[in-house]
Amino acid sequence: MNRPHYADIARDLTEGIASGRFPVGSYLPTELELRDRYNTSRHTIRAALNELQQLGFVSRRKNAGTRVESAQPKNDFRPSLGSVEDLVQFGSEHLRVIQSVKKVTVTGRLAEVLQCEEGAHWLRVSSLRIERDRSRPPLGWTDVYIDPTYTEIAEEAKAAPDTLISSLIEARYGRCVVEIQQNVQAVNVTKEMAERLQMPIGSAALEIVRRYIDSTGVAFEVSVSVHPADRFAVSMRLKRSGA
Repeated sequence: MNRPHYADIARDLTEGIASGRFPVGSYLPTELELRDRYNTSRHTIRAALNELQQLGFVSRRKNAGTRVESAQPKNDFRPSLGSVEDLVQFGSEHLRVIQSVKKVTVTGRLAEVLQCEEGAHWLRVSSLRIERDRSRPPLGWTDVYIDPTYTEIAEEAKAAPDTLISSLIEARYGRCVVEIQQNVQAVNVTKEMAERLQMPIGSAALEIVRRYIDSTGVAFEVSVSVHPADRFAVSMRLKRSGA
């Protein structure tokens, strides 16, 4: 049986903190206890605890143990000018309106887009992006694919239409975004998408694929958004490094 990687241990501990199994103010088991629990080396345990400390979940003091400081990660990640949220410049006046939540089995082109094997299972949350007054056509359609064990996130996404689903996952499960990979390409909308977005079939649109990566390099969320060309603009600034 393979020993668990430090990131797997860190993820298990953060989920324990987020769920209340290790409440704020309590102390985690000692390094030796964790070593025996996970059947691994003390070095691996220390690496996992350092990960939790970097994320702000715990504090560590010599001869005092590892104290739980927060049930939510210290999220130093901020959408930058290279992030999707900055690029599309969607403000709080735009709402996510969920249309469906469904467990799907990935095949064909979708497997290529998600960069996963055919037959993989994901939870798909499909939604329209609209303005608050609802007087204008939708600004876009987004299919968000997440780990199917995060079923509860769909209800939270309905209750918090202005909050990124990745942020909801971070708050509930302690799984933090350290990188967003983005790909933008021009597409012609299908009949089904044209009906959703109230636009002519075959019209030009931009398809944006975002992959939300955690500290282990694993994508725990992938979103595929389609925005009509006449309702969408990309704006960005490039600065010389060190300026």
